Order: sequence, then structure tokens, then C-alpha cells
Amino acid sequence: MSLRLESIGKKVGRETHIDAVSLEFEAGSRNVLLGRTLSGKTSLLRLMAGLDRPTCGRVMVNGQDVTGKSVRKRSIAMVYQQFINYPSLSVFDNIASPLKIAKIPKLEIYKRVRTTAEMLHLEGFLDRIPSELSGGQQQRVAIARALVKETDLLLLDEPLVNLDYKLREELRAELQDIFEARQAIVVYTTTEPTEALMLGGNVVVIDEGRVLQTGATPEVYHHPATTKVAEVFSDPPINFLTGRVYGGVARVGRNIEVPLHNHMKSLTEGNYTFGVRSNHLFVSRGSQQDIEIPATVELAEINGSETFIHANHGDIQLVVQEKGVRSVRIGVELTIYVSPSCFFVYDEEGALVASPSREATEAASDRRRHGPHRAE
Repeated sequence: MSLRLESIGKKVGRETHIDAVSLEFEAGSRNVLLGRTLSGKTSLLRLMAGLDRPTCGRVMVNGQDVTGKSVRKRSIAMVYQQFINYPSLSVFDNIASPLKIAKIPKLEIYKRVRTTAEMLHLEGFLDRIPSELSGGQQQRVAIARALVKETDLLLLDEPLVNLDYKLREELRAELQDIFEARQAIVVYTTTEPTEALMLGGNVVVIDEGRVLQTGATPEVYHHPATTKVAEVFSDPPINFLTGRVYGGVARVGRNIEVPLHNHMKSLTEGNYTFGVRSNHLFVSRGSQQDIEIPATVELAEINGSETFIHANHGDIQLVVQEKGVRSVRIGVELTIYVSPSCFFVYDEEGALVASPSREATEAASDRRRHGPHRAE
């Protein structure tokens, strides 16, 4: 199966929900729609599924126009954020329901339900009703009901968002194996860059109903084409410092000199925006090449096994992602360190001019994981 969206648009009243989106998906592909809340991800899924009709453009399946075709006549399954199950039916009958509607023979239904249940570790719960299951198990039932149909197009709208961290990690790993074993087109929406990276495949970065960039997920992550893509594909959002290149160096922030080495050596004189992800900033020096950014701590936010230190460099807000639980006093003066090799560089229009090498960013990530850091 192939799916192609041709200049798809969707307006509701005067509001544009989807703006001239053109995308193409091939059988067996894994595709992640990455965007913030209300960016248009769900609206785009509904247009793909045929639940909504576009205001303009066409939906093409295997070269055939299916824009006005009912969702019931398409080979589609969809999983939503909220696990939707039939409360009075057993787990077996919940999973089997789309097969019964399609009048599949009973023996085939039994085989497919058992196989799908085993895939999602539900084989011991088939006689129970949904209310007797945990939230994670109920979402597994909803996913199983979508998978059992063996459709050509599988759409998942943030299916793990309502689960706790441990369950999300567990189910995400299982879904990767399931997706790889199927020839369906999989389209999965998320607001989390980390989840997009874990799922791999291809990514579509979307914002305000517009597609900003598409491509292999690692490629887009390492080379975000605009400042907006870099913001969406970074959590916390990427840190930006404005600067100017002249006299053989870049001067960023409050007159901090950055040498033009490696990927920045070909920058010409002019104004730029320099971006660096939070996990590439540190509160202790790693090498003599690190530049220093003086800042004042505004907030220390503990998130699981990490601490996000929010600090101000003049009127520029920065976030440092530190490993471990850190005790940092608000208002204390702090020196932030960063390797010049980790800067993304954007021109005055916000287009990517230079991006760091993967070796440089991976070295910084490795330093954060293993290096001894000390909060000031």
C-alpha cells in the first residue's frame, strides 16, 4: 500500500487547522508526526483515516483518489490517547469485535485474537472485563483491537500519553518490535522528541498545521532545518543566543567570544542565532576549549533522575540538563560551560547554516552521562 496526501488542507470556520500538507508513505514504513499540543497532528490523522473530509486537496491510496471514501471502506485501524474499550465485553470479545463486524469465520477470529493477545501479553486476561485491568492493560486491549484487523494503515494518536513512565517505556519497546514485523504503514503521533527518536523510522515535524521538515528521524534531529524545527525537536526547548561574526570570531550573548573552528570555520561576517541543546550545557568545565557563560539561577526543576537548571544570562534564558538530583539555590551566580563544537548556527531568517557533527554531540551526551559534574 502507498498513501499520498496532495496539498491537503482543513479549515473550520475561519481557522486553518491543516495548511496545504503534502506527504507520502510507503508500505512497511514507520512514521512519527512530531509536534506540540494543538499543532495539527490529530487533525492530520483524521484526514488520513477518512474521519474528516479535507477542505482542499486529495488523499490517494495506491494511486486511487479515496478522499470522499467512508472510513468503513478503508483498510484502517486507529488507536487514541484514551483507551476506548467496550466495558461489558470480555477482553477476548473486545479484541475480536472488528473481526466479528467483518464476518470473519469463528476459527480465524479465535486464532487471530489469541496471536494478537500473546503479542501484547494479554493471553491470561481474555476472560476478564476491562474494569478488572490496569490502565496499561486496558490500553494494550485497545492496541490489540487495532492490530488484530491487520489493516494496511495503522494510526496511533499519542497512545501512551496517559500511562506512567515505566509502562510507557515497556510498551514503546514492544510496539517497535510489532511495527517491524508488519507491512502496514504506521503513523504515530507524539509531542515528545525522545519518543520520536526511540521509535526511529521517519519523522514529520509539524507546527500550526504546517509541515516544517520531514526525513529520517536521526537526520532531522541532527540537522533541524530551521529554528522552529530545533525548538520542536528538543525537550527542553533548545537554547538560543544571538550573535555576530566578525574579526574571525563569533560574539554571542553578552560579548562572549566563540572561536570559529570545525563546522563554524566557513561562517561569513554577519548576524546569526546560535543554538545549543540543554543536554550539551554543563555546570563544570570539561575541557580547555569550553566557553564560559555567566548566569544567575532562576529555578532548579527535578524531573526523575535529572535536574533542569533554569538560569538567566542577561535577558537570555538558558536551561541546563544535569544528571542526578541537584540542589541549586535560586539567585546564585553560576558559570555554564559549553563546547563550541555543539552549536547549531542559523541565519537571520532562521534557516540552518551549520550543524555540529554527530561525534561532537555524542561526545557531549556521553560526558553528561558519565562525567563527574558538580552544581555550583
